[in-house]
Order: sequence, then C-alpha cells, then structure tokens
Amino acid sequence: MRAAHLRWVLPLAVLPLLALLSWGLTRSPATLPSTLVGRPAPDFELPSLRDDTDSLGLADYRGGVVVLNYWASWCVPCIAEHAELVRLSESYPSSPVQLVGVLFQDERENGRRFMSRMGGEWPIVTDEGSRTSIRYGVYGVPETFFIGADGVVAYRQVGPVTWPLIVSKVDSLLAAGRLLPSEPVDPLETSYRPETAPPANR
Repeated sequence: MRAAHLRWVLPLAVLPLLALLSWGLTRSPATLPSTLVGRPAPDFELPSLRDDTDSLGLADYRGGVVVLNYWASWCVPCIAEHAELVRLSESYPSSPVQLVGVLFQDERENGRRFMSRMGGEWPIVTDEGSRTSIRYGVYGVPETFFIGADGVVAYRQVGPVTWPLIVSKVDSLLAAGRLLPSEPVDPLETSYRPETAPPANR
C-alpha cells in the first residue's frame, strides 16, 4: 500500500518543477526586465578592438549620453541593425552622444573584418571572458543599453535597435540632462543644416 502511494506522490511532486522549467524555456529574454534599469551602469576598462595597445572605459564618456551596444560578427540581427548604428554615429555631431560597441563572445579578427566590411568608426572594445557582459546581464546579441549623462541606465533594448527607438531614447536623455543643443543631424537628409548651439553663459 505504501509503495503504491509513493508511485503517485513522486510524480506529483515533480510536476511543479516541470511547470517552472517549461515556463522559463518559453520566456523570451526581451520580456524579462533588466535589473540595471534605473541603476548606475557598471564601469569597465576594456581593450580596444582596433588598437591592441589601447583601452577604453565607460568613465571616458562620463557627462554625456552613451549608447552601449553588444554585438558579434556571427549575429544575423546585428547585421540588420548596423545601418542604424552608423546613422546614429553620424547624427549628433554637436551633442555629447557616444556610441560604444562591445564585441560579445567573438574573435577579435572576426570583429575587425565585420567592421571593415560594414563600416563605422565608433569606439569598440572586446570583452574576453564576458565579465562585463555578465555584469550587464546580457542574454545574447544584439543588446543595447541607453545610459544618461548621470551614468544611470535608462533603457535596455533586446534585439535590433530601430531609428525611431534611437531618436526617442537619445533625445529624451539629452533633454533630461539639458544637453540637447539642436535637432539631430540626419545624414540621409543632405539639405539639412544644423543650427549653431547657443553660446555658453559667461
């Protein structure tokens, strides 16, 4: 009688665990909230992708808006969003906005070839061992973090960024930090001429 009872009890005890596992596997990382949003972005000092003798840190861009983009050469969605990142890097010449790339779980040479083929001149660092990626809670690529002038993570985007998203997040962060001198320059609109930023108070 006791053995028969155990045959029913043990499967029933496993059911909650199976349900939890199934729920976790069906959850998309895009729907999971980032614990970093609303908190200071973890600082880092990482080797430059293009220059083996140089390194870059988040502190180098303190006081401005930083768009931190995790990517890899093997990532198909990264190819899809690359044109938007190029557009971002060319669209705020008179504003303190800096795009910074982080090569994620990829070989340095692969990253260099990707950038040479696709174009783009923004700073890129390598994250060997993924220590910085772990601190940011990166699930995969692409992932992008929008960081305000106060150093706080304002938004995390899982998957490719779009131009409307970039403009919305960057402009709101510039306005929040009172760093917005004029409208962004759209490199696709060659007839546009940005206004001169107002002189600083003396």
